[in-house]
Amino acid sequence: MTVELDLTIDPVDLTVALVAAPSVSEEEAELADAIERALRSQAPHLEVVRTGNAVLARTNLGRPSRVVFAGHIDTVPVNDNLPPRLVDGVLHGLGSVDMKGGVAVMLHLAVTVTEPKHDLTFLFYDCEEIDAARNGLVRVERDFADWMRGDLAVVCEPSNGVVEAGCQGTMRVELRKTGQRAHTARGWMGVNAIHALGAVMSTLAAYETRTVDIDGCTYREGLQAVHISGGVAGNVVPDAALLRINFRFAPDRSQEQAEAHMREVFAGHDVTVVDSAPGALPGLSAPAARELVEAAGGTPVAKLGWTDVARFAALGIPAVNFGPGDPTLAHTQQENVPVEQITRCARVLRLFVGG
Repeated sequence: MTVELDLTIDPVDLTVALVAAPSVSEEEAELADAIERALRSQAPHLEVVRTGNAVLARTNLGRPSRVVFAGHIDTVPVNDNLPPRLVDGVLHGLGSVDMKGGVAVMLHLAVTVTEPKHDLTFLFYDCEEIDAARNGLVRVERDFADWMRGDLAVVCEPSNGVVEAGCQGTMRVELRKTGQRAHTARGWMGVNAIHALGAVMSTLAAYETRTVDIDGCTYREGLQAVHISGGVAGNVVPDAALLRINFRFAPDRSQEQAEAHMREVFAGHDVTVVDSAPGALPGLSAPAARELVEAAGGTPVAKLGWTDVARFAALGIPAVNFGPGDPTLAHTQQENVPVEQITRCARVLRLFVGG
C-alpha cells in the first residue's frame, strides 16, 4: 500500500502515521517517497531535493540567519512493536521515540510555517541506525554540502523535550593477548592468553571516570569493557584473547586526546583504535541557540550519548538535540512517547522559528 501523508494534521496524528509506515534501515524508500510527495505538493514555499532515500527541503527567504533541522527516518528492526497503539495519551510503537515523533514535528513545521524569522532547512535522512559510513548525512555533506550550513543545527532526537547540548565523543579500542596452547591437564606448559587480560580488567575496575562542566552542562565520561573472547576448547589453554572497550569522552577532548588517554591508561598493552567519532561542544552561546533555550524554558543538559550533532559541530556549526521521547527507551520493544511531549515540542519549535 502506498503511504500518503497529510503534513498539516496534528503532529501527534502525523507521528502515528509515520510509525505505521515501517522504515527499517535500508528499507526507507517507501517512507522517503511519501515524504517527498507530501513536501512537493503541500509546501510550495520550499525548495525540495532528493538524494537516495534522504529528502531535503529549505526556505530561501533571504533571512539573516538559517536554522537546520535534522532527523533520520529509519528505525532499528521490528520487534513485535507494530502497528502503533495510542493508549491513555501514550503512543507505543517502533520509532515512536527514535525518532518519528521528532520527524513529525519537523514535517509539520516545514509545511505550516511559511514566513519564519530564520531561513529553515529540513534534512530527513536514511541509515542512521547502522554503520556510520552508511549514514545519509555523509552523502548529504558530500553531494549537497551547502544544505548542511546554518547558524544553528537542531537534531530532533529524543531528549524528553529538553534542550540537550552537544554530545559525548565515542571511541572503541581493542586489546589482544597471545599465549601458547597446552593441554589443561598440563597447563603449566602453556601460556593462558585470557589470564593475561587480568591486569587490563583490574585497570578497568579501578578506573575513575572524569566529570567536566562545559557551559553549565555536566558531561560524565565512561570506560567500559563491552566484549571479550578467547578459548579453543574445554581442555585447551587458550593462546589468544580479545577485549573490546568503549570510551565515552567529554567534548572538551579531541579524538587525538582521547586516544592518547587510552594509551596512557593501558600503558604497556597493545591498544588498537577500531573506530571513533568526535564529540560536540554545547554551542549554547550562539544567538539562535539562546533563542531556542528561551523558547524551551528550563535548563539545558548535556547529551551523554553520541548523535549527529557532532557532524554539524565538525563543520563549525553550533548544534543541539531537542525532541520528544525518553532516549532510554530507544531501540527497546517498549518504545513509547507521551503525546503531550510531541505537542509541546511542536509548540516550542513554532515559537522559536516564528512566522
